[in-house]
Amino acid sequence: MTAPTDTSAPVAGIPATGAARQLLRRLRGRPAAVVSAGVLLLLVLLALAAPLFAALEGQDPYAYHDDLVDSARGGVPYGSFGGVSADHWLGVEPGTGRDLFARLLHGARVSLLVAVGATAVQVLIGVLVGLAAGLGSRWADGILSRITDVLVALPMLVLAIALTAVVPRDFPRPLLLILVIGLLGWAGTSRIVRAQTLTLKSLDFVAASRLAGSGRWRTARRELLPALAAPVITYAAISVPTNMVVEAALSFLGVGVTPPTPSWGQMLSTAQTWFRADPAYVLLPAGLLFVTVLAFTVLGDAVRTALDPREASRLRVGTRKETSR
Repeated sequence: MTAPTDTSAPVAGIPATGAARQLLRRLRGRPAAVVSAGVLLLLVLLALAAPLFAALEGQDPYAYHDDLVDSARGGVPYGSFGGVSADHWLGVEPGTGRDLFARLLHGARVSLLVAVGATAVQVLIGVLVGLAAGLGSRWADGILSRITDVLVALPMLVLAIALTAVVPRDFPRPLLLILVIGLLGWAGTSRIVRAQTLTLKSLDFVAASRLAGSGRWRTARRELLPALAAPVITYAAISVPTNMVVEAALSFLGVGVTPPTPSWGQMLSTAQTWFRADPAYVLLPAGLLFVTVLAFTVLGDAVRTALDPREASRLRVGTRKETSR
């Protein structure tokens, strides 16, 4: 993944509230970003309220309904479109008869939780390591940079499969996925933070803080972290869909979330044998995963562009041209 461009300039001299207002104003001018944010907000609300919506439908995501599947045909749901009815709004799961609507909503909770939690771990470790490398001695910078380079070169998915496979099955799988994906994926954030720190620590406002008697970490907390917010937020927004795909891949391969806990990746792993008999069972989780990843990607790209100082300059020029007309 390509590292975001230097986006610290708009934030370095602006209070946090002012920077947030500027960001929101620029995002509102981008229809694709507004639509993506709306889609993600809707998905998050549905995931958070999954028990409420499942109760509204009157279904339990873990309840089996053997009477709704045709055992003579291998467990294919009765009725059209996978058993869609007034009681089961999106049909039922082949073989088990579990309600698909309730499982999709509860699966969204797991998929979003793993993606966001892993991103938080990556940001925390990446910021700490990047600051330590950028502010530390040449010896510390060399060691931390080599560790980061090695982690970037390692095949993340293969390591994640190996780590999740050796952990006991009774360990909470969502928590395990958050830790594994987070611990293996912080190198990109670290590289960005280190590069930005090396640039920022030579600027006047950082030098003034050091001359005033502030130590390295006090300067980092009060001067560098606010300036690093823009590139870190941008990279985090782009990392969330990547981590969601990794979670889905691990669950699809059978080393991620395990039944009966639903996740979109785990549902796709189960659904691969049912595509001919019940295409809806495959298309629904795959479609939701595609839409969510696309919305996160579009919104992350819009945030990157909005925080780019060159884009801000272009917006000001465009505004002046429109005003002059």
